This record gives sequence, structure tokens and C-alpha cells, in this order.
Amino acid sequence: MATVAVTDDTFDAEVRQSDIPVVVDFWAEWCGPCKQIGPALEELSAEMDGKVKIVKVNVDDNPNSPAQMGVRGIPALFLFKGGDVVANKSGAAPKAALQGWIEENI
Repeated sequence: MATVAVTDDTFDAEVRQSDIPVVVDFWAEWCGPCKQIGPALEELSAEMDGKVKIVKVNVDDNPNSPAQMGVRGIPALFLFKGGDVVANKSGAAPKAALQGWIEENI
């Protein structure tokens, strides 16, 4: 499954009300490190389909969700389980590190 684009309007339905854990990637088009981890998140979304859902929130187009989460820098990753944040991570990382972080928190 590919990553899902989420907006301020769909955040609660896609993230907080999900039946499976959700990784939220807060990103922007102009963010170099965001573009670095994008392909890895796409691959992980396919490889971990059914175990976790990976969604992307463009902070420029959707300022409310990152503001509510206290996002100060991007990329910022938040892992939700049962509607609550169980882990968060800032900055770019290699695919293996991202996968390890997801697996240890789901």
C-alpha cells in the first residue's frame, strides 16, 4: 500500500480512528531531508502493509495538524496506536533505522 496523503480535515479519521498503528510524516516540498526519507517510507508502506499505515501531512497546506502536535521541525514522524502518540522522531534516517523504529513501537 502506498503512503496516504492526509489533510487537517481527514487527520482524525485517517490517524486517530485507525484500526492499525499509523506513522504520520509531517513534511514539505522544500524540505531536503523530507525528500530523502520519502522513498524509504513508500517502500516501508508496501512492505509493512496490514501492520502499519504510513501517511503524509504537508505542513504548508495543512498547518493545523502539525501545530496541534507541536511540530517545530521537519521531517517529523509520529507513531499513533489506538489514537494516541506512542513515539516520535525528528530528522532524516536511513530506511533500516526507520523500519527498526517503527517495528519497536508497533
